[in-house]
Amino acid sequence: MGTKINELVSKTRKVISFENLLNKEIAIDAFNTIYQFLAIIRQKDGTPLKDYEGNVTSHLSGLFYRTLNFLEHNIKPIYVFDGTPSELKLDTIRERKKGKKEAREKMVEAQEKEDFEKAMRYAQYSSTLNESMIRESKKLIEYLGIPVIQADSEGEAQAAYLVSKGDAWACGSQDYDSLLFGAKRLIRNFAITRTRKVKDTTTSVDIEYISLSKFLEQLNINREQLIEMGILIGTDFYPGIKGIGQHTALDLIKKHGSLENIIRNNITIRNKSIDISLDIVNEIKEIFLKPNVNQNYTKPKWRGINYDKVEELLIEEHNFSSQRVKNALKQIKKQDLSKRQASLDDFFKKN
Repeated sequence: MGTKINELVSKTRKVISFENLLNKEIAIDAFNTIYQFLAIIRQKDGTPLKDYEGNVTSHLSGLFYRTLNFLEHNIKPIYVFDGTPSELKLDTIRERKKGKKEAREKMVEAQEKEDFEKAMRYAQYSSTLNESMIRESKKLIEYLGIPVIQADSEGEAQAAYLVSKGDAWACGSQDYDSLLFGAKRLIRNFAITRTRKVKDTTTSVDIEYISLSKFLEQLNINREQLIEMGILIGTDFYPGIKGIGQHTALDLIKKHGSLENIIRNNITIRNKSIDISLDIVNEIKEIFLKPNVNQNYTKPKWRGINYDKVEELLIEEHNFSSQRVKNALKQIKKQDLSKRQASLDDFFKKN
């Protein structure tokens, strides 16, 4: 879910293209991305792509073609995987599981009635990611020569840490929580299809770039105040205060300076008190300001694609179309050969 601040971000975000990200290292929130693929890459009745043994392969399809797209545009992705979630996030996880179960039941019901439009709608909320899918995702990414970073806890926090250390230029995620974790630059709509269907029309989805410093400057607040706004609105670690949206949260924080002042002065909103303890506030702020991150990760390195291993995993193990996979890889092979030739030409010129 993440913190809902889309309306506040609207004045700051910029529309960019892949060309703007040439040779840039992007730390991608892997779970966030894979869930998008599981939601989007489905058959017309809402059923995910599967191999002959019934294993879901939507995530592998999305990772394969999207990663090749990055490489074709000379973008350097880094996939960051979540570790152990904070205890404060467990309630959110339980609610999500409950929601997914209900969505699956409604999807099956719609499929039985052959209402495939409704089935697809519910299917997008029913996606689950298991350990086997995570292992195979990492395997495919590594076969593609892309670095994988394992976070100790939140992937978004780890991605933001990579940017702060200079090992990545920006974070790639749909969730605005990346900004609360201190991501200097956030790229959205970076790992999904470039179009989406709205009712009966197809609408383009723009790649968005958000600078944290410019966003805070535009709102005239600091990052700690942004986090406190997130607590009021709702994050993965706290459901928020009922009746307080993003604009109201901004007004309250700017008027009173901090959530502590709001609580200590018994500030009310629409005659209702803001019922949250300072201990909880400080605990949530600690998650964002001093997140549990893997500081001993291996510095990201991009290697050549292991074409045989990619074909073995996708074609032999998961029944992907041999022709489609090989055609996709052929384009990258041509690009690799061109780069090698250019390097050789440059070498001989200098020597």
